Amino acid sequence: MKRRFRISAAVLVAASSMAVAHAANDYRLGAQAVADGVYVFSGRNEHFTRDNGGNIVNTGFIVGTDAVIVIDTGPSLQYGEQQRKAIAAITRVPVRQVYVTHQHPDHYLGDAAYADASIAALPATISAIQTQGNALADNLYRLVGGWMAGTQSQSPTSTATPGVVEIGGRKLRLIGTAGHTAGDLMVYDEASRTLFAGDLVFHDRAPTTPNADLLQWLNALDQIRQIDFKVLVPGHGAVVRDASAIEQTRDYLQWLSTSLHTAAEQGRDMVEVMNQPLPERFQKLAVHDEEYRRSVSHLYPAIELTTLPRR
Repeated sequence: MKRRFRISAAVLVAASSMAVAHAANDYRLGAQAVADGVYVFSGRNEHFTRDNGGNIVNTGFIVGTDAVIVIDTGPSLQYGEQQRKAIAAITRVPVRQVYVTHQHPDHYLGDAAYADASIAALPATISAIQTQGNALADNLYRLVGGWMAGTQSQSPTSTATPGVVEIGGRKLRLIGTAGHTAGDLMVYDEASRTLFAGDLVFHDRAPTTPNADLLQWLNALDQIRQIDFKVLVPGHGAVVRDASAIEQTRDYLQWLSTSLHTAAEQGRDMVEVMNQPLPERFQKLAVHDEEYRRSVSHLYPAIELTTLPRR
């Protein structure tokens, strides 16, 4: 009898552990309606952690008459699968098109959940995923652990061509630019005037710059400012209905560029630059210290080279 009790207890402990693990891997995705037929899944303004499972990104979808269009599929296969279930809870219209805004892993590693749909991205994004995708996925495995179970990098299946397309009765304008990465795709829904800006726009979070060209990025923000949007979905941070997130991103990037170039001209070393305090207006941005230091490591060496005398 005692032996049977011990076995039963072990089974209960194992079952309890599995239940906890399953609950821990629930992204708890809830779609927020931001316009007629347009929805957003909002991520946290945090770094990748084992607590958030990489859910730090905004993804979304647009419901047409006979097709759903998904914009970005999240950081893992499990996210993509749960995103798809959340979409199905809102509409029976099938997902037929997925757009990947850029190469960073939190935006596309859920693609495998949409094997029956067309998955499109700009050529530069496709090339980067093909060459760097496995390494990016491996890095997320290290950062968020079991949330990544079953996740593999998958290249988009088709090329997104900038211009107007009509899918499921929704007229979309695909806008190709660069700056945050070598290929940044924006999706604009003309009926609702909703702009999915990807990571060209951050809101109340310090921008990330591992693949950035700051001058191109600032030029892209000028282009965004000219778009007649009613709703703007940034890659990270709360949805806005004005230009505040654009201007906040511009302000930070302009300061970052000027600050790093000035430091290089003054001959300051990288450690010294990393340890300088940020202006007070940027200290309210989520993860500002960490992202600023990362930006210095990404950007400063090349900026220093521009100040060296030419023989």
